[in-house]
Amino acid sequence: MRYSLSLAAATLIAASPVLGHHSDAALEMDRVLTIEGTITEYTMRNPHTYFVVSVPNESGGTVDWNVQMASMITISRRGWARDTLSVGDHVVVGLRPARDGRPYGLLSMIERDGQPVVTPFSPEAPSPTQTAAASTDTIEGLWLTDRASLPADYPGGLDQLMNARLNLTEKGRIANEAYSQDDADNPELACMTKPTPGGIVYSRLYPLQIEIDEANDIIYIRSQFFDQERIVYMDGRAHPPANERTHEGHSIGRWEGNVLIIDTTNFADNRSPYQNGIPSGAQKHVVERYWLKEGSDGTRMTVEFTLEDPEYIVGSFTDTRDLTYSPQLQFTPFNCDPEATRRYLPE
Repeated sequence: MRYSLSLAAATLIAASPVLGHHSDAALEMDRVLTIEGTITEYTMRNPHTYFVVSVPNESGGTVDWNVQMASMITISRRGWARDTLSVGDHVVVGLRPARDGRPYGLLSMIERDGQPVVTPFSPEAPSPTQTAAASTDTIEGLWLTDRASLPADYPGGLDQLMNARLNLTEKGRIANEAYSQDDADNPELACMTKPTPGGIVYSRLYPLQIEIDEANDIIYIRSQFFDQERIVYMDGRAHPPANERTHEGHSIGRWEGNVLIIDTTNFADNRSPYQNGIPSGAQKHVVERYWLKEGSDGTRMTVEFTLEDPEYIVGSFTDTRDLTYSPQLQFTPFNCDPEATRRYLPE
């Protein structure tokens, strides 16, 4: 079979966070396997783009390797298009292979005729969409995390952040250890959004949109990731009774000077809101604060959230980041594709 292991590439690539919507636990992230063959399928979708490489094997037949990339939205910002690959292209592909030995992996590099098909992407590489200078005098609009505002040891995705920073109760630990992304109760398989603070964390890759509807005393907060939309009630109402629970929870807000404070409770039970098997329950409580960053001339907004859920988490977890005002971004629909979100599952 025409594949090999590139240790040098493995060392380099393993340092980069994964552009995925599910955990990398099923992948060998500490090595890169190189395969060579012919493209037989290339499909740009959300939450993952895939292509298939037909690779000759030792018995004279072929093996079809499914290669996973990030979402269509993410890779499009890094130069990929629907005609970047074509059926029949002969390619050399470096990938992080599945631990169970099946022909599946996460893309790390791809070459055609000895040249990169596109410059190998990194989630930390500067994006052209982030270079335009724009300013505002309100938190309303489109925002994307300023990656320079994150500490050097900041974990990659939502799952990595929560794994690194949450201190679990015994119940939370047991549930986390028992979880498998292959189970039917994985909310990602149903294209479900990740409730707050998911949209804030994913603003590293997908813009966050804030819309203020003063006439109806409502603020809408949307994430392009999985087309999430939240309603924040600004009319002074209280939270509903504890038994009235929804996926996104119930959000009420108020202004303290120029700081928007949002209090969210009444979350429905969720088996994996942080994409890693740590559940959330009826006691989950999130407080968010949004304000224009002082001295940024309206180009930055600071967002802080504090997460509590005493059923599964010991104490509280607070995270702060700066977001860049990014009106030049296109807030296109995510349109999660059920087939694409389930394709990583073993058959």
